[in-house]
Amino acid sequence: MSESITPPWMHDSGRRPKVVVLGTPERKNAREALEQLRPVISERADIIAEDLDFSHDFSDCQHDLVIVLGGDGSILQSARQMGRNQAPVLGVNCGRLGFLAALSPSEFLSTWPEFERFRIVDHLMLRVAVIRDGDLVCEQLALNEIAVLGGPPYEMLDIDFYADGVLATQYHCDGLIVATPVGSTAHNLSAGGPILRRHMDAIVISPISPHTLSCRPMVDSADTKIELRVVQPNESTNAVVDGRIMIGIQAGDRIVVERADLSFQMLSVKGEDDYRALREKLGWGGSVPLERAPDR
Repeated sequence: MSESITPPWMHDSGRRPKVVVLGTPERKNAREALEQLRPVISERADIIAEDLDFSHDFSDCQHDLVIVLGGDGSILQSARQMGRNQAPVLGVNCGRLGFLAALSPSEFLSTWPEFERFRIVDHLMLRVAVIRDGDLVCEQLALNEIAVLGGPPYEMLDIDFYADGVLATQYHCDGLIVATPVGSTAHNLSAGGPILRRHMDAIVISPISPHTLSCRPMVDSADTKIELRVVQPNESTNAVVDGRIMIGIQAGDRIVVERADLSFQMLSVKGEDDYRALREKLGWGGSVPLERAPDR
């Protein structure tokens, strides 16, 4: 993760940014937040689209900023929806956890007037490609993780793991996760993997319920090119990207995972901190006495 070059609309007082507002369709509070925030956003930006069913076409969209009303799942959806036309995202939490969507609607109202002072921060994304009989049959960007999961009959999988073209090991497990720093607090965390700070240029490989006690999650460089091959997939073995099935895996398929050539950008609001998010959002143990806590 690294700080990006500040775009013109953030330091040019005469340049009004073009904003797309996305929201979760099934959540009433997202619609209510839009009604509340629309006039405030319009004071400093031009809203070029409002999309509460995730159908907006970003392929030819000339947008400067995307405001997402929802939870972390909505932010993942915004990354998928923008595809290769990524723009900075500001998340407003209308869901439950809000690890990525850090602002509440009331906090947005107080911070939006100073949005020009926000930093734009790049987050690692992965390119996932499935090669079958020498042909590319599917590819997708991942912000959180790529997971190889076996469904019914729920037998353990043998997964060959290659790093930079070298067979490193064969996992005997229920599944395997390759996660980004952003995704390290998602499925990877639930599977017992380590938490990576979002500024790290790294990935984490976590087997799910491995058969061998010595088989542990591993952190590797984000520049490592990974290839996964399931020795005997069953009919329900799938490659799952950011919680959604990408494709069913067949015998002989090669799942190639590498750093994407673009990143996911988010606005960083003053006071945000990875450790604070772990304490307040994920219930991380320990506490910080108020008299010794730094100013926010």
